[in-house]
Amino acid sequence: MSQPPGSTAEIISRRERDYLLAKTKVKMRTSLENIELGDYSIASFNEGQVVEVPRWIGEELVALKLAEPQEEQFEGEVYRALSREKMMGPLQLPPLPGEFYMRMRRRLSVLESEVSGGAVKREDLDRLRSSCYDLVGMRLSKLLSLSSSSSPSDALSDKLTPEEAAFFSLSQSLSREWKDALLGAGK
Repeated sequence: MSQPPGSTAEIISRRERDYLLAKTKVKMRTSLENIELGDYSIASFNEGQVVEVPRWIGEELVALKLAEPQEEQFEGEVYRALSREKMMGPLQLPPLPGEFYMRMRRRLSVLESEVSGGAVKREDLDRLRSSCYDLVGMRLSKLLSLSSSSSPSDALSDKLTPEEAAFFSLSQSLSREWKDALLGAGK
């Protein structure tokens, strides 16, 4: 079943595709030669070499234990973001990196498969998932409050992820429409 254009699910799906096609760095644990992966080919990667590849290939190389990721573990980023969110006031949003939610979705997905395979404890996944729910809930609450205030959206633009910006714009429009219907437009 396809998503309506511009729906939240469609926006997130498109962002995730872009995220998986973006480059990431991995450190090779073994050498590889003459590998074809769809339209992507690997002529030669040497053991110990740090290479830049599309994220989906990097994830596969890491999953097969052929490489090590060169990015910081995402769990620390979630816990720091949640801590900052709790310290800020109810109408203050600390900035999140633009890829934050894509990294969150991918990390939860990877952990879920690692739990199924026995490589990770269920408690570790549940702890991260709980922190992610808390963070998303806090940001959602703040965005809803800010969307009904007179805060200009451009004042928040550098603090919002693309997903949050789309949500904020929609909720701001709905808030304005609802107020106009109740109070009369322009009165």
